[in-house]
Amino acid sequence: MKDGEFMVLKRQEWPEVGDLVICTVETVTDYGAYVRLDEFNKKGLLHISEVASSWIRNIRDYVREGQKVVLKVLRVDPEKGHIDLSLRRVTKREKIEKMLSWKRERKAEGLLRSVAERVGMSVEELYEKAGALIDEKYGLYEGFEKASAEGVEVLTKIGVPEDLAEAFVEVARERIRVPMVKIRGIVELRCLRPDGVKVIKEAFLNAKKTERARDVNVRFYVMAAPKYCIEVSADNYKHAESVLQRIAENVISNVVKAGGQGVFRREK
Repeated sequence: MKDGEFMVLKRQEWPEVGDLVICTVETVTDYGAYVRLDEFNKKGLLHISEVASSWIRNIRDYVREGQKVVLKVLRVDPEKGHIDLSLRRVTKREKIEKMLSWKRERKAEGLLRSVAERVGMSVEELYEKAGALIDEKYGLYEGFEKASAEGVEVLTKIGVPEDLAEAFVEVARERIRVPMVKIRGIVELRCLRPDGVKVIKEAFLNAKKTERARDVNVRFYVMAAPKYCIEVSADNYKHAESVLQRIAENVISNVVKAGGQGVFRREK
């Protein structure tokens, strides 16, 4: 997708005062820079007085042709076609968050195009029938992430037709790698039976069988008997904590049933 094709998903023609916008610097002059607002395919002016709060020796120390910058909208005049912008009023945090949001939006549009090709629809038609529902409920990219992690139901329950939901999930799982979080806990186990080691081993194997979810990885290892570590990787901390707790309870329960003892401690 080329810059400026930013596209069928745009709901408004002009930005509003106070908006943060992604711009490409096209021309730098002694009095400022002319830029293109990538999300709106409009032109704007960054006056030199809005480049920095301190005195500027050389404007090209701050902006240069071809550079992507995050700017704040100061004034919009649709009749004259003028948009005035500021660089100095954008905080470092705002710049990082806006750039991240923009990159995610571009990725989402690319994913949407892939789904459209797969189901034989135009992007506009697909957005109308499914994308808009996902966008409104989750945010479009976040919706793809949820589809990858949770499957078809997360989309059909908000009204996305099942055949389209399946295509969304297929593309999401092919193209998105959901970041994983990792947590650990310690179980201390004792079983004085002659086959105590086997009892403990089977307790871990049985517990792992109950947690074969696609989006969860579970690992066990011996720290120093009788202490064993349970390591859980999942798509978010709440999910990981829930899985860790269930596994620990399952392991301890199986060992206790065999006449042993067990305690669990969450590792910080």
